[in-house]
Amino acid sequence: MSDEDDLEDFDADQDDLEKEEDEKETEEWEEYRKEGEDVSEEWLPIPLTEDMMKEGLSLLCKTGSGLAHAYVKLEVKDRDLTDIQLLRSYIHLRYVDVSENHLTDLSPLNFLTHLLWLKADGNRLRSARLNELPYLQIASFAYNQITDTEGISHPRLGSLDLKGNRIRMVTGLDPQKLISLHTLELRGNQLETTLGINLPKLKNLFLAQNMLKKVEGLENLRILTTLHLRDNQIETLSGFSKEMTSLQYLNLRGNVVTHVGELAKLRELPRLRALVLLDNPCTDDSDYRLEALVQIAHLERLDKDFYEEEERAEADEIRQRMKEAQGQEAEPEHDFEPEQPSV
Repeated sequence: MSDEDDLEDFDADQDDLEKEEDEKETEEWEEYRKEGEDVSEEWLPIPLTEDMMKEGLSLLCKTGSGLAHAYVKLEVKDRDLTDIQLLRSYIHLRYVDVSENHLTDLSPLNFLTHLLWLKADGNRLRSARLNELPYLQIASFAYNQITDTEGISHPRLGSLDLKGNRIRMVTGLDPQKLISLHTLELRGNQLETTLGINLPKLKNLFLAQNMLKKVEGLENLRILTTLHLRDNQIETLSGFSKEMTSLQYLNLRGNVVTHVGELAKLRELPRLRALVLLDNPCTDDSDYRLEALVQIAHLERLDKDFYEEEERAEADEIRQRMKEAQGQEAEPEHDFEPEQPSV
């Protein structure tokens, strides 16, 4: 695929859509939290029953031997469930959705060693810890009460969604175990640092709506292509490393970058092509769009708009004048003959 084909993936309206999605998710999360405050934490026990299983099971497939069949998909959303112990017996399940219940314990899922896909959003989970599931590829624990990232070690896990939880720092994500993880979603947590995200196979990292003030410890993310940092408290752009050689899309919308000169620190990113800076103080500068291109010559898109050839030519001219001025400053203004000693 050519670079031009890659860039087509960055839809010009993507940022508006992302902002709408984030606002919608924020509203949903606030409603969810408010709802949780209005009722007691003590829920009436409602266990998963055989009747619920019959209603929720689908997708009949052959089992491992090929001589028998079993239903491999289960959806039991929004049933007020507090207990899924019954799942221990359904070892052939591959797709499970237990979202929008009152679950605090997912340990029965440890018996589902064929599990490929798990969605457990909107429960009362305080941890995403499970035994290693050898085939699990997609897992979502959004909008729970999870406070850490310990106990997640599934070797084929490619996408992990932990948005809308209470995580302050990423710990326990072992790159030797999470060898397939390419997408990590941590929007809407309480992250104060990007330390601990040492996952060299990561391609997409979503850290919007946290409490980050800077970027640090991401040097090993050499194949990361997309980084979302919108709606944090980032003022300085120190911390971006030239080792991040694949980063193409960087979203810094809604931060506190005050000086356009900070963008010079992004020159370290050789493949950066699309940058979002809307709703930062530096965008109040009438020349900030041109200044951004002066600072990052290989940038192709700022906010929603691609750079035109006229803008690129003007930026090249400014860079040339700056280079000439620096050269003149480096030369001595006059050549002085050394004084001859008096006789």
